[in-house]
Amino acid sequence: MQFTYKHLAYARFMGSRPQTLTGLTDSPIGLAAFLLDHDGRSLELISRVFDGHREGLTRDDVLDNITLYWLTNTAVSAARLYWENKYTLIPNGVTIPAAVSAFPDENFQAPKSWAQKAYPNLIHYNKLDKGGHFAAWEQPKVFTEELRTGFRPLR
Repeated sequence: MQFTYKHLAYARFMGSRPQTLTGLTDSPIGLAAFLLDHDGRSLELISRVFDGHREGLTRDDVLDNITLYWLTNTAVSAARLYWENKYTLIPNGVTIPAAVSAFPDENFQAPKSWAQKAYPNLIHYNKLDKGGHFAAWEQPKVFTEELRTGFRPLR
């Protein structure tokens, strides 16, 4: 609980008042700051590229992502997803086939026992060695492999 209150305030804010984020549409610097400082661990992972590390993202990846939000003016509409999701952070009894990939630097890594309870039709569970809250962006190869492996049984 303490971690949630300290590090996930952005989710509570976007979940309760996404329209107040309209300032993100007025300033590309404000938008960049908000996207980069999403949560502490994500900021750490994203910042590595500006320190010369070649793991995961590149500088161009970071700037492309910010530019995509800026040019399409979609920062606020993207935040609305949190407002529209009226369910708990942990789902329960989702009966469609599901795959869970637990990335080590995600804000929450669901243990397999929790994933099985939340998704009674769990067809894939895997704990990964790398990746965080933005795993599809940071580790696109690993993320794509997980998608393919997880949903291969449904082909």
